[in-house]
Amino acid sequence: MFSNIGWSEMMILLVAALVILGPERLPGAVRWTTGALRQARDYASGATSQLKQELGPEFDDLRKPLAELNELRGMSPRAVVTKHLLGGDDKVLRDLESAVPDKKQLFGTSSGMPGTSSTPAPQKSLEHNERPPVDYDAT
Repeated sequence: MFSNIGWSEMMILLVAALVILGPERLPGAVRWTTGALRQARDYASGATSQLKQELGPEFDDLRKPLAELNELRGMSPRAVVTKHLLGGDDKVLRDLESAVPDKKQLFGTSSGMPGTSSTPAPQKSLEHNERPPVDYDAT
């Protein structure tokens, strides 16, 4: 639950709690917080186990598509092509990458497109009280 909070953030929270609550009320607040977190965790695990008991084997049928969805969420386009079209063997893609020259070598520019340069065109500064142009297609 607190995996993304480091020790420095915990120390800041502890110092802030010490200043706000004071040394006499801080132990009680810590006890109350840990008890509330433990109770919330118990409610969540109890609800999961109750749902699992009521649904029985259908619970696993519900979890299977969710697990597949989580697996697909982390896939890149290359991984999808490799898994579904190439049966998990990406040797064809690696061979294709090694056969195609780098874009910079192919076109001789750093952007990879013919006739383009890597430095942007200088822009004209606006005059006093001049409004910038509006691109209605972009807004």
